[in-house]
Formats: sequence, C-alpha cells, structure tokens
Amino acid sequence: MIEFSQPLAFLMLPLPILVYFLVPAHKKQVSALRFPFFRRLAAAAGKEPAPGSVISRRSLFQETMAGLVWCLLVGALAQPERIGDPIVQEKAARDVMLAIDISGSMDQIDFTSTDGGRIQRLDAVKNVVGDFISARDGDRVALIIFGAKAFVQAPFTEDLASVRSLLEQTQVGMAGPHTVIGDAIGLSIKTFQASEIEERLLILLSDGGDTGSRMSPVNAAGIAAGEGIEIITIGVGDPDGSGEQRLDEQALKDISAAAGGQYFFAADEDTLTDIYGRIDALKPREVETTSYRPRDPLGHYLLGLAVVLGFSTLLVLLVSHRTRRPA
Repeated sequence: MIEFSQPLAFLMLPLPILVYFLVPAHKKQVSALRFPFFRRLAAAAGKEPAPGSVISRRSLFQETMAGLVWCLLVGALAQPERIGDPIVQEKAARDVMLAIDISGSMDQIDFTSTDGGRIQRLDAVKNVVGDFISARDGDRVALIIFGAKAFVQAPFTEDLASVRSLLEQTQVGMAGPHTVIGDAIGLSIKTFQASEIEERLLILLSDGGDTGSRMSPVNAAGIAAGEGIEIITIGVGDPDGSGEQRLDEQALKDISAAAGGQYFFAADEDTLTDIYGRIDALKPREVETTSYRPRDPLGHYLLGLAVVLGFSTLLVLLVSHRTRRPA
C-alpha cells in the first residue's frame, strides 16, 4: 500500500494553470526594421496597421512533457511511501529473579520424584525450575545461586535456553556448604537496580536457615520491598531436622511477608511442580506489545524521473532546432 505523508502538496497541481490565466505574459521589446512603403503594403493587403505582439507558442509535445514533469515534482513533494505489513514487537514487562540454594544440604536424596523413587533435592529443583524457566516466554529471567556466598549465575535476559542451561550446570557445593539467604536477597536487590522495568519478582528457594549473612534475611526483604521487589519463598528441606539441616520455615515466611509475597513448602517433586504452576498462574507472563508499519520512501524515484524527462525534452528540442536551421 502506498500513502502520501504530505498530501496537501497536491494543492499545487493547478498552480501552472492559474499562473497562465492570471499572470500577464512577459513583454520584451525588440528592434524592428522600418521601410517607407509599409503603409502601401498594408493598404494593398487590406489591413489596418496597429500595435501588436508575438506570443511564442509551445508544441503539444512541450506542453505534455512540462505537465508530466510538474506532476512528478508535486508527487515527490507529497512524499509517497510504501507501507509494509504490520510488525509486532513484544518487550518484557517484568523481571523474574530465581535464587536457588545449592548449599551442602541440597545433596540430600530424600525428595520423592514423579515416578515414586528417591531423588537428590537439587536434581528435583533443576527439573521443575527448568520447566518453569522455559515457560516464562515474555519475561526477562535472571539466576542467582547461593551457599556460603551468593553469585549471579545469569543476569537478566530473554534468552531462556541459556538460563536453563546454566541452571543445569550448577552442582551442590559450588558456592560453599553454608546458606546465606540474606546475602542472596541483597545481591538480588543490587541486580534489580540495573533494571528499568517496574514489575519485579524474586522467587527464593532454600532447604535450610540463614547461617552467616551480613544482613538478616528479614531486613534484606524489607529493603527489597522498598525497591518494589516482591519475594515468593519456597522451602524444600526438612522442618524437623537439626542444625544446618533444618528448614527454617518461619524465616522464609517472614521474608515473604516483609516483601508482600507468599511462602510455599514442597516435600516432593510433584508438590514442587504444583507450586511453580501456582506461581505461574498468580504471576502470568507480562509483555508490552508495540506494532509499527515499515515505511519505504518513494519520492526520490519521482524526482529522478522528472529530471530524466526534463533533460530528455531539452535534448529533443535542441536536436530538432538544429535540424530545422538552414544550412
């Protein structure tokens, strides 16, 4: 489809006609030859001498070409554009941070898999969270792993396959044997600060309690809430364990409450899958959709054609004038 971005330019089309009828012809005085028997010649011809002028007449070819060139110039001024098919672009409207505990306790093989067997806690988390990541099409996802220290495994990106691959490569103990939940939340806040997207969600999964963070997890969650970050916590450990093997459910509940989120507990892979499904339903993918039509300007083609016709007409007139000139 072709559109004109400056259609008012077509009001100039009748301008040559208006000039022709409203503006007087240009007058030019030239030398004349006088001879004594002019009046007798006029009398012999039966004419009465009077002042007059000679108006140069253009040929039909000249008028036609001049009209075409003018129409092409006006068309170029109207800026014709070829409008392409709509192109839809989707941009992430929310950032989702996944904080995964890979401390030594995640090596426990006490999780019930979907087939009823026993599976390592971290392996079950990889299976479920990996599928959750793949379903986040439209969100930007980042991955933080934490143990004795917290690390950004993947910054915010829409390349979900890369995030899932980096999750698959994590191993128990890569970040140390202990659990620093508060530091993981603090690193999440720092990572979110580089984002310009207002919708921010942190999903924190752990199987123990905080054992040495520089800031208490609840205080860190309060700061996160002030930054507009909602925190959902998931516990996958043993609430009846002892020492660092015990899941501190109350701490996870306090963290989610301080940051306007919710707490979930999973003792097997099916329950964990259900939890992430519920989170996906509570926080469906959000995108900002924009569409535009590409515009390809065509005015230069009309202008080029007008120049070609103008020079061609001039060349034809010059050749014709030389042909008619007597030798």
